[in-house]
Amino acid sequence: MSKSLVIVESPAKAKTIGKYLGKNFTVKASLGHVKDLPKNDIAVDVDRGFRPTYVVIEGKKKLIDELKKAAKDADAIYLAADPDREGEAICAHLQEELQPKRGSATKILRVTFNEITQSAVKRAFEHPRPVDAHLVDAQQARRILDRLVGYKISPLLWDKVRRGLSAGRVQTVALRLIVDRENEIRRFKREEYWSIDVHLNAKKAPVLKTELAKRNEKNIEIPDQASADAIVAALDGSTYTVRSVVTKEKRRHAVPPFITSTLQQEAARKLKFSVKRSMIIAQRLYEGVELGKEGSVGLITYMRTDSTRVSEDALADVRALIKDRYGDQYLPASPNYYKTKKAAQDAHEAIRPTSAMRAPELVAKYLGEDELKLYRLIWMRFVASQMTSAVFDQTTIEVDAPGSDGSNYLLRATGSVPKFDGFLAVYEEGKDQKDSDDDELKNRLPQVEQGEKLKFKSVQPEQHFTEPPPRFTEATLVKELESDGVGRPSTYAAILSTIQEREYVTKPGGKFLPTELGEIVTELLVESFDDIFDVRYTARMEEELDEIEEGKLDWIEALTEFYERLSKDIAEAERSMRDIKRMEEPTDEKCQKCGKPMVIKWGKHGKFLACTGYPECTGTRELPKAPGEGGEAGVELSEEGADEYCVNCGRPMVLKKGRFGTFFACSGYPDCKTTRQLGQAEKKPDVILDEKCPQCDHNLVTKQGRFGEFTACSNYPTCRYIKHQTIGVTCPKCGLAELSARRSKRGKTFYGCTRYPECDFVAWAKPINEKCPECGHDYLVDKVLKSGHFAECPNKGCKYKRELEPVAG
Repeated sequence: MSKSLVIVESPAKAKTIGKYLGKNFTVKASLGHVKDLPKNDIAVDVDRGFRPTYVVIEGKKKLIDELKKAAKDADAIYLAADPDREGEAICAHLQEELQPKRGSATKILRVTFNEITQSAVKRAFEHPRPVDAHLVDAQQARRILDRLVGYKISPLLWDKVRRGLSAGRVQTVALRLIVDRENEIRRFKREEYWSIDVHLNAKKAPVLKTELAKRNEKNIEIPDQASADAIVAALDGSTYTVRSVVTKEKRRHAVPPFITSTLQQEAARKLKFSVKRSMIIAQRLYEGVELGKEGSVGLITYMRTDSTRVSEDALADVRALIKDRYGDQYLPASPNYYKTKKAAQDAHEAIRPTSAMRAPELVAKYLGEDELKLYRLIWMRFVASQMTSAVFDQTTIEVDAPGSDGSNYLLRATGSVPKFDGFLAVYEEGKDQKDSDDDELKNRLPQVEQGEKLKFKSVQPEQHFTEPPPRFTEATLVKELESDGVGRPSTYAAILSTIQEREYVTKPGGKFLPTELGEIVTELLVESFDDIFDVRYTARMEEELDEIEEGKLDWIEALTEFYERLSKDIAEAERSMRDIKRMEEPTDEKCQKCGKPMVIKWGKHGKFLACTGYPECTGTRELPKAPGEGGEAGVELSEEGADEYCVNCGRPMVLKKGRFGTFFACSGYPDCKTTRQLGQAEKKPDVILDEKCPQCDHNLVTKQGRFGEFTACSNYPTCRYIKHQTIGVTCPKCGLAELSARRSKRGKTFYGCTRYPECDFVAWAKPINEKCPECGHDYLVDKVLKSGHFAECPNKGCKYKRELEPVAG
């Protein structure tokens, strides 16, 4: 009897789903996308309706052959990738590759589910559908938009600044927000102001701490010490009478369950997780975790969502838990429903546990430390979202104080006392900054009555200065992008990672700071492409992608309008964009070698001073940075909350002493062995990739090693898999794998089979995938000699050699 074939993205998800489907289904993993636009070509034919040319991703051909073989005998093929645009695109490309021959009875169907539970999977397979062309069009439109921006604008930066730079449709807008905030901070002028607190004794303790609020019934501003001293003098010897005591009930409502952006923000605030790390861990919890005898279980719903909707089954589940665990007083009469923003995908649900009954303590022994932290956060937030409001008694006391200057001064004190904790018994949302609620809870008030005379204890005038807007953290930048409508839940992690990888920003103390390179790139791009990289225009493009997804807008029409605008801007930029490479800015500095004037130039590492006598004089000097300018020189790392966090796991870094002096080490040792010398620049963090390790199914990461960048398993040292960059030549010895470039212990490059140690083929010269025309040897080698660049036969008995094109550069 033939089986049905089910294809998902990852082996972990395949394992969990396979358990629910039974023996009549074969479940296989595509390991993410199987096709994409090629890396070395724009691959978009603008003149033929923006037709893209997709290719099979490197290394996926063998996988596709395996899927085709499995599909050949299947009576039905179910495509079960994630329920979003990217998942739909994966399914569309799989459908293209696995399309059965004409006349075949095999059907290709699409199934989606927001949680990997037995009931959800069963429902999905009872109601399959075709691949949604509108969702695929929306994903394809976004992909082409990003490709057009990258391939059309980035070369301008290579020409005007330096090679290797990139522009991105959304990443540049995020960078612009960071640079604009930095410029705002630099332009900010501190203004002095004063406050006056008066402490008074009532009949009973504690001391009543009041603040001066009004003069002659008008709000008062105290600009300087002279004004403050005058008011203090006017209050000297005054009488203090209670004008009013008002107590009212104040309710604090529960917060909605998580959507992607709020989960990213809260995990950054409370757990110190980067946005990317939060999403990787959430993916694991969604796809399935081994829970002993239960086997692999999906613990949370799909983590890329902007909907706060919760299914009726889940509501019944959590309400039963609240009643049993916390009591009737914590359970509202009816479920709490939350508004979802206009553009949200309401077919999805909020991020929640697949079962509220699966409390964190019940699964703790099966989860890693970070997985448990994130699961606990999601569980607590969801349970709290369906609980009653917290209730406080808020009391405001106002006191009259006639001044010797003829004015009447009004003093005020406000305090809050918890009356019923409600949802706060489980969860309280983190804050980026303190607010008045925090002060009110700390302020204990004495019992006083209207008309009561109070005794003067002390007066405390205090100087303050206005503060500039704070730099963005990961949490506040995600919040800003979301409120501006820029990007979508699934893109925030990639945006934040990219601007750091490109070295456009650093993150000292957890706060984004633009580098000199980031500022100059932003300046040039905004000058030439202000409309393309405008926040409102980018948000409008996101709305258009939503309209394409809903079938309300044709994707080619949307791209045509965008491309007309882009082409016009590029033509103008090619004529007028400033050439930073050739920039020479005069200064008053003199060359220490020859005494000639020095100018500011732009080099590989930013601005520097160079002698105008070049090339006769090669004098250069580092350009001193003024406090507050680009780079870390203007950042006060000693400020409160500016702790050091591990770039790899997000835990706090601690100071330790070793053989070579004091250094920073991750507090997560021995699970995380990250270290950094004091004063040393932060090592580039590991970049977590969407690609899975073929050996253990953890995500692959891009790391920095002694010899540069390489790709390896994130589960190191448990898994020691390293992905080798192949050179496109099949191993001539075993014929089963490709050759890759490696380095010896002494740093010399050689070429070996990726099946090592099963296959021990090595060559010191780079093999060429071409047989020797004279002796028939399996391959030639690429050699660069003093006499030129040649393809040679490595067979010692053969003298074949032919000249190749010269090596560029």
